Amino acid sequence: MTRRSLLFEPDGLSRRELRRLRREHARRERSDAVPYVPRGDRGLPEAAVPGPFGPGVTDAGYWNLVPMQIPPHQATSQHIAGIYPFVADAGLGHRGPIIGVDLNADSLWHFSPWETYADSTDRGSFSTNVLVLGAYRAGKSAVIKTLVTRSMAFGHQAVVPSDPKGEWVAVAEAIPGGNVIRLGGAYDTRLNPLDRGPRRTGVTNEQHEQMVKQRRITVLTSLVQAALPGSHLTAVEHAALLEALERCITSTTDRPTLRGVYTELTTLTREGEHDRHLAQGAVQPSFVLRRFVKGDLSGLFEDESTVSFDDAAPIVVVDTSELFARGDLVAQLSQICTTAWNQAVISDRDAHRKRYVIREEGWRDMTSLASLQMYQQWLKLSRHYGISNIVILHKMGDLDAVGEADSQERNLAYSIAGDIENKFIFRINQQESVSIHQRLSIPPAHVGMARQLRKGEFLAYVGQFSYLVDAFATSTEWEYELFKTDEAMDLDSRYDDEFHELDVPAIDSLWPEDTSVAGWLNTPKERQ
Repeated sequence: MTRRSLLFEPDGLSRRELRRLRREHARRERSDAVPYVPRGDRGLPEAAVPGPFGPGVTDAGYWNLVPMQIPPHQATSQHIAGIYPFVADAGLGHRGPIIGVDLNADSLWHFSPWETYADSTDRGSFSTNVLVLGAYRAGKSAVIKTLVTRSMAFGHQAVVPSDPKGEWVAVAEAIPGGNVIRLGGAYDTRLNPLDRGPRRTGVTNEQHEQMVKQRRITVLTSLVQAALPGSHLTAVEHAALLEALERCITSTTDRPTLRGVYTELTTLTREGEHDRHLAQGAVQPSFVLRRFVKGDLSGLFEDESTVSFDDAAPIVVVDTSELFARGDLVAQLSQICTTAWNQAVISDRDAHRKRYVIREEGWRDMTSLASLQMYQQWLKLSRHYGISNIVILHKMGDLDAVGEADSQERNLAYSIAGDIENKFIFRINQQESVSIHQRLSIPPAHVGMARQLRKGEFLAYVGQFSYLVDAFATSTEWEYELFKTDEAMDLDSRYDDEFHELDVPAIDSLWPEDTSVAGWLNTPKERQ
């Protein structure tokens, strides 16, 4: 049988050159043809008679003296790419920072939540938020650090409202102009979650006052509700909180603090002769706020802020690693305070800033119905404020810590996670297979693939499309050491063997000339 090959015809050839190219190709095909002549059991000669299968082959498998001649297939490169549509994927394009390699298309994978949201094609997304899920040491933190840090070359900023492990502190200190706010331990730093925050551009006085009032009420109710697991604030308790907040605003000339609200709640409990129901409703919230004033949370949030939020900083990290030694509840309450304090600053839409809000241990923001509702509202308003919330979970089972089984709180927590359109799924444990499939609507084939992913590899779901991505660190020592953490991509064992340099253009021009990290994205590396 003749062995055939494809003939590619370059553009710009004359008819005479094309005919000569085709004749030469046909000559090579004839010279390379090696007919195979089997010997039949009937002792017939090697050159058999013609058969119904064409001029050269019979139904008994014998060959004629004249071999088959099939013309080669001719097509353009665009048509050839259609033969392998699942491999030659178009990808997300080249907008946004480089994150890794698309293993299906064998090309660089770029991602920017704002670029995909602005994309009006079917490759676009309807949300700027990202859900990151994967087992321990799967590479989640390193990939998000890669995304956030490289995005700064595009003018984007980042905020980490609570850094429970102190991993982002090194990133903020390495970035020129990065701001680190440390809480707990030996640090004499306080944040007032009831701060007014900056005035939003383009709003009236009435609108501004209403937004400040609503934010303060939400923070107060979330704090009290989080400290009362398994129970809800009654209407009387909610009214007592509002009354205490109004009195504190008046007495402090619109500079309320948790200490002031606690004082007013205590006063309400002693005014039983004026309003017995309101006095009873103030008892429970006063005991909760007492923890901030005299208990295990004192010295952190009860008085006016001693630090300010630098809205011009490329990255702001609130280091709460010292607080987690006090217990999970302390960490949850602290996260509510720091998140509210940050949101009061970054919710200025007309400032035209694009910020990542990284929520490490994202389930800690979902401790109560009030905090869940605040969480859900903040995710829905992300596009309005130009924010991309990155919610990081180790497993879907983390949300089982929210409320009781089949409770409104837990169902809302799962609904929030499932509604985030952009998802980065890293390696998962076997126990997570069913939950991932049911809660996030991940196809079974992808679930099986997620169980076998290596460190730094992830399935990216952006809009209606999915991608298999392998993130990489560059050959720059600065970036490699910065992203190599215990919970991140530890590439020591395979760095030299499985990575090689890519010929990717430098982006030095995107950095200011006076920055010390200019050129840090040169010569990135890719898995062989």
